[in-house]
Amino acid sequence: MSAYETTVPVASTSKGAGISIAILAFSAFLIVTTEFLIVGLLPALARDLDISIAVAGQLVTLFAFTVMLFGPPLTAALSHLERKKLFIAILLLFAAANAVAAASSSFWVLAVARVLPALALPVFWGTASETAAQLAGPQRAGQAISRVYLGISAAMLLGIPLGTVAASAIGWRGAFWLLAGLSLIMAAAMWVCMPSVARTAKVEFLKQARIFKEPCFLANVLLSVLVFSAMFIAYTYLGDILERAAGVAPADVGWWMMGFGAIGLVGNWIGGRVVDHSPINATVGFLVLLALGMAATAALAQGGWLFCVALGLWGIANTALYPISQVRVMRSVSHAQALAGTTNVSAANAGIGVGAILGGMTLSKLGIGYLGYMAAAVALLALLLALAVRNLAPER
Repeated sequence: MSAYETTVPVASTSKGAGISIAILAFSAFLIVTTEFLIVGLLPALARDLDISIAVAGQLVTLFAFTVMLFGPPLTAALSHLERKKLFIAILLLFAAANAVAAASSSFWVLAVARVLPALALPVFWGTASETAAQLAGPQRAGQAISRVYLGISAAMLLGIPLGTVAASAIGWRGAFWLLAGLSLIMAAAMWVCMPSVARTAKVEFLKQARIFKEPCFLANVLLSVLVFSAMFIAYTYLGDILERAAGVAPADVGWWMMGFGAIGLVGNWIGGRVVDHSPINATVGFLVLLALGMAATAALAQGGWLFCVALGLWGIANTALYPISQVRVMRSVSHAQALAGTTNVSAANAGIGVGAILGGMTLSKLGIGYLGYMAAAVALLALLLALAVRNLAPER
């Protein structure tokens, strides 16, 4: 049986499935924007709450580590619930948490308002991917997941710039109020437009957790950690690379970063087209492109249009690997796909943290010019593991 087939039918027409997947994608945009928006709000938030930027920055760390630690057990506990009701509940939780954040008057209240959505985010990621695959059917599962990830990619593209714009236009509290309102609207849209997705049988956590004894699954999770580490060694400091290595004017860095994300949407589309054929082969191909793009960006920092080409290759590979990694990990198991999907989200967050640390060490020890080379080296290490994983077990 396909990794995306379900033993119970999904009550959805092709048109209905498309609308539902679009709602899931926009919900993903709102949910991930909630995570990344705060980066652009930190200066205004710190001033208003009379705390340092360093202390305010711990809200970002708190969110990421909450996602990493609680994602798998919560998804295992909740994945049997009827998906439409589960997604509506998650969106209502995000609306409430963003409203509390907007009204908060202390760091600790704001911290609570960040922890609550961080608990729900990996549950949404894991179950939304699986639900999109069920709605689309096994032949178009990868494309459906890539559409959900299009919302995630758009959030990563626009989240930080939108935060910066919002802080100056409507204030950081207004930005959170806006997210709260949009979350309520999407909950209503889901209630009206999304069909009920058949409930999956509840499986005890220990039975679901058997996937953690499967070598192929564990190898794929480790591969995701390496992939995201490679991506975020340099991406975390992309603004610094553009400004100090490539000589981009500080006022233009934000536009360059948006361009990087925009070209990455092409990678999302390509990744969604090729991943259904072979997720592991797609991983191998885009890791090669990622390593070439990041190394070339370092080598051609002063190369004019050649630097732009290298940056484009990096952006395409970077964004393509998001849905590819999710499909690859989910397809490495024959059961507990939601738990597998959210475990990949935890692995991605672990990789993001490791990549940021390695990038910071490279920056302080070797300098800005070596970030691309270090990232490419880790990408090649991930490539070697991907080749080993490809021979570990046949793909489902």
